Amino acid sequence: MKQVFICILFILTISFSATSQIVEPIKWTTAVKKISDTEYTLITTATIDSGWHLYSQTVPEDGPIPTTFSFKGNKNYSKKGNTKEGKGHEVDDKVFNMKIKYFDQKANFKQRIKLKTTGNIEIKATVEFMVCNDSQCLPPKEIDLIFKIQ
Repeated sequence: MKQVFICILFILTISFSATSQIVEPIKWTTAVKKISDTEYTLITTATIDSGWHLYSQTVPEDGPIPTTFSFKGNKNYSKKGNTKEGKGHEVDDKVFNMKIKYFDQKANFKQRIKLKTTGNIEIKATVEFMVCNDSQCLPPKEIDLIFKIQ
């Protein structure tokens, strides 16, 4: 019985130490800016930990996974154009050995929409992204985003 208890304690200890090593170098936030009575800009901001970088929405073939926004269809609004991104940096990436645009510290993405109705509206989206530092890349990840228009 004592051996079973020790075995369970060992497994729990391993499990806790494994989960404590999860690295999440990007924090995502959302905001909404009113342009007119029917038009708004949905703003997504990525705050990036020091030493890490987030890739652009457009990257060369055979490069990293690009940042991609998917907006859930909703009869209350329509998208106007594609999601725009900030300036970023274009560099010779050491990990992928190619010229790539990426962001460090902070990245802003903007999507313009036009409302088809009035009242409080919640717009749901997903961002898929990949982050790297100079020695490793984390697997691509998806995060759910919510924009509240009031």
